Amino acid sequence: MQNLVAPEGPRLVMLPSNPAPEGMRAGYMKTTDGIRLRYAIWPKAASPRRGTVCILQGRTEFIEKYFETVADFRRRGFAVATFDWRGQGGSDRLIDNPQLGHVESFGDYGIDLESFHRQVLLPDCPAPFYLVGHSMGGLAGLLGVIRDRTMFDRALLLAPMLSIKTGLSMRNTARLMKGLAFFGMGAQPVGRRGDKGLAREGFANNPLTSDLKRYMRIVDVLTADPGLGIGRPTIQWLATASDAMARVATDTFPQALRVPVLMLAAGSDTVVSSAAIEHLGLRLRTGRHLVVPAARHELLMESDAVRGQALAAFDAFITEQSG
Repeated sequence: MQNLVAPEGPRLVMLPSNPAPEGMRAGYMKTTDGIRLRYAIWPKAASPRRGTVCILQGRTEFIEKYFETVADFRRRGFAVATFDWRGQGGSDRLIDNPQLGHVESFGDYGIDLESFHRQVLLPDCPAPFYLVGHSMGGLAGLLGVIRDRTMFDRALLLAPMLSIKTGLSMRNTARLMKGLAFFGMGAQPVGRRGDKGLAREGFANNPLTSDLKRYMRIVDVLTADPGLGIGRPTIQWLATASDAMARVATDTFPQALRVPVLMLAAGSDTVVSSAAIEHLGLRLRTGRHLVVPAARHELLMESDAVRGQALAAFDAFITEQSG
């Protein structure tokens, strides 16, 4: 294992199977409410200069997972910026058990994004800014561009977390989880006891990717630094995330969106609801959705064929701006 220690302090895991693209500058920043986030930025690697892609990670993810994707965007002439959300990766954990995914309010992710935009993107990265959000990052990004439509010119959402399977509607899930949190259970884990993080023996039945090499690459990173990973979410996380997803499902939500959005649903997704993505996509005035057939949840960690479709959709979507 090789570690890159940036002058600002954070360590990033670099492996022969997962090298960091050249030119990376990594650091820590503090949000407006005092949470320390780990971030990384890269300059463009090709001409002409086309702006900056901001990658918003999904739940459980971390900067190292996107090294390959960073290189893809840089070859297209984009600078790239990303950060670990509060409660995961190399950013501050919020409760005593660092292996649980936790946040007090889904709006806190909005604080992370707005702080990153103001402290890193605006001073250090070339405009225009394009959002690429995966899963939970897609939902957080969607809510972020509604709060401030000047942050990003366009948003590509990959398998955004608009609804998940709980046995109840998102509204009723939120009510149930809020009730449990009210009685002091907010920091307790929720989910199946058998749920575990990525492991070498888990590839055969994993819901994330059909690509063994990319799956094992992430396993190797987590083996090198287990502290990057998190497992099950807490009751409070599910309560506030369900509340956010219920908001997106309301009839008035699409009218509030003013930024062009393209959502890609994974045809074989069992993690988030592709039907919910389609339902929102059909109601958007400034956006639409596409389905990538046979893809599992993590479109950019999938096979070359699936990744190629996702990146081609990005290329066409961004090109529309100059057309």
